[in-house]
Amino acid sequence: MTFVEQKIASDAAGLEAAADRAAASGDRAAARALLARATEADPDRGEAWLKLAAMCRAEGDLDAALEAVSGALRIEPLGFVPLLLKANLLEKAGRPAEAGETYGYALAQAPATLPAHLQAMAAHAREVHEAHVAETAGRLARAAADTALSEVESGRLERFRTNILRTTRPYHSEPTHFHYPGLREREFHDRDLFPWLEKLEAATGAITEDFHRVMEAERAELVPYIQYPDDVPLRQWAALNRNRAWTAIHLVQNGVTIEANARHCPAVMALLGELEQPAIERRGPNAMFSLLAPGAHIPPHVGIANTRLVCHLPLIVPAGCWFRVGAETRLWEAGKAWVFDDTLEHEALNPTGELRVLLIIDTWHPDLSAAEREAVAAVMAATDPDDTLEGL
Repeated sequence: MTFVEQKIASDAAGLEAAADRAAASGDRAAARALLARATEADPDRGEAWLKLAAMCRAEGDLDAALEAVSGALRIEPLGFVPLLLKANLLEKAGRPAEAGETYGYALAQAPATLPAHLQAMAAHAREVHEAHVAETAGRLARAAADTALSEVESGRLERFRTNILRTTRPYHSEPTHFHYPGLREREFHDRDLFPWLEKLEAATGAITEDFHRVMEAERAELVPYIQYPDDVPLRQWAALNRNRAWTAIHLVQNGVTIEANARHCPAVMALLGELEQPAIERRGPNAMFSLLAPGAHIPPHVGIANTRLVCHLPLIVPAGCWFRVGAETRLWEAGKAWVFDDTLEHEALNPTGELRVLLIIDTWHPDLSAAEREAVAAVMAATDPDDTLEGL
């Protein structure tokens, strides 16, 4: 800091201290004048701007108070306290929509633990923001109420609304290894794209019998779902690496049939023979029973390649087990399958005291042509044969 800068800062600090003394004595007008001089001398004094806003507000000059808060926000655009104060001033100025929106911005920056003197104000902020979101949601819903849309189109329009409201946000494909450009990014893909889902669901009973049969077999292989060396750079799996809270019975793993398990599962293996799964050397196809222990949480993570999608067929699902992909959370229901993109952030929880069991298989992304599938398989097969993360 140069001598001139030091002198300006010193002068501004002196003015701010004098303003504090004036405010303590009840002379708000003098305090306001001194703070105006302090912020003019040194516009980077964020605390002085907030004090000036408070003095202007106390005198009923809301426009000047908002201008002062803007000074603080120029220094700290994501400051929780300046945003909270700005929203409060907008509310008092009779600008409810702007206040509700700004309260939302403030709450997004709220620290984990709030000082006692801000807790009531933050609670009020949540109340006003929630009312603003509800009012806006109703208005957006009414805006297209007369439009004739299919069920799928209605779902997309609803997501458009919630993205506007910021109750959801866009999620994008972020595979750990293989990203093929131009493929649709959807949390859960439309069922109509996978006509074989109905046949899979119809076989739920037989597939569940397969699961029980393999669980009772002497030489069946039940292994942790996640297994990789400790020196591999994938922190997303640290909590579950080699952890038996999430285990798998592999039937087909990286394109290889696991005979010790598959021989006990005729219904599953017969169905797999009818599906066009991604046949890629050392990568696929894959099919397994996935077992999530009571109380186990699968943390947010992403998969290896967006060229494939993943299908879940729930077999044994205690009430309350949920699965989130991007911004959409669903409850598993036995016998009701879905296809999702595992390269979008996803997580799961079994909050119950019972075991949750799924059949998991993979399938090609429907946007890939037959020629692209062949090319993708060839390119992925040509990648490093020593890749320790294959199949994740």
